[in-house]
Amino acid sequence: MKIVVTTHGTDLDSAVDPRFGRARYFLLVDTETLQSTAHENTQSHASQGAGIQAAQAVARLDADAVITGRVGPKAFATLRAAGIAVYVAASGTARQVLEQFQAGRLPKAEGANVGGHWG
Repeated sequence: MKIVVTTHGTDLDSAVDPRFGRARYFLLVDTETLQSTAHENTQSHASQGAGIQAAQAVARLDADAVITGRVGPKAFATLRAAGIAVYVAASGTARQVLEQFQAGRLPKAEGANVGGHWG
């Protein structure tokens, strides 16, 4: 399974960035091998639509799921439309949240957990 973790850095020991659309990096991790590649979120400074654009970027990475702290309604809808599961309330390092995910301790989001910013 391929999972994107929103992070502040480029490796498994990087802290989770709780912001989906404004996260600094998307760390794409193969859960079987723990091999990872960091992808800079070029949409993090967008004046509008960062969440949707970030969700589209994650979909292009062919991820099966995302682990993050907060995701808005438009980003959530875009991820869901792409068939990407969202797991929230993540804190700690990427390695720690992946361990929590594999142990079944991260809640799967059924919807956005923050409001939209642009109506």
